Amino acid sequence: MLKLVNVTKTYRGGDVRTRALDGINLEIEAGEYVAVTGPSGCGKSTLLAMLGLLDTPDSGDYWIDGQQAGGLDEARLNRLRRGRIGFIFQNFNLIEALTVQENVELALQYLGVSAAERRRRTAAMLDKLGVAHRARHRPSQLSGGQQQRVAIARALVPNPAVLLADEPTGNLDTARGEEVMRLLRQINAEGTTIVMVTHSPAHAAQASRTVRLLDGRIVVDALHAA
Repeated sequence: MLKLVNVTKTYRGGDVRTRALDGINLEIEAGEYVAVTGPSGCGKSTLLAMLGLLDTPDSGDYWIDGQQAGGLDEARLNRLRRGRIGFIFQNFNLIEALTVQENVELALQYLGVSAAERRRRTAAMLDKLGVAHRARHRPSQLSGGQQQRVAIARALVPNPAVLLADEPTGNLDTARGEEVMRLLRQINAEGTTIVMVTHSPAHAAQASRTVRLLDGRIVVDALHAA
């Protein structure tokens, strides 16, 4: 489903060059739950951005569902990404001017879904994630755990094949973090492919596979025992 071949990425800031990814070879099959780990600055978020078509490699190839993404312009990358890849961020990235319902509906509006269908699918997803009673609230009126549930609802409502999560429990306390981890396990069990960046060994252990980065290279790629 997702395949990186000899991918490199270097960032330049003045005279400083930082090699974020250094010859990455990685295949992720449909239905996998992969945890990406490693120290700060090792390339985890860059890898996630690459998989989500938010960044492009300096060299190497990226294939998604058998289609090569290299060389596509931004409009075609958006079309390839839209509705196929969902994102969950550590900082939730909800829009304060919109209600919970409007935040989630926005993901469907970009896909051209009718207003009636947007309302139906949003209501069903908020109910599934246990925040339907907060549909008319603003993000600032919610707890951190509720905000993350809304962010997950927004990511899932287009029914993406792949969910990319960047430290999804990073801003949550232990109890709320475990709630989110249970949700991710459920979502994966229902068939969604998940790639999650995490600093937590305990959370990484809940995935089916761990990919560990160091200095932009994969140093561990291991399946977990069932």
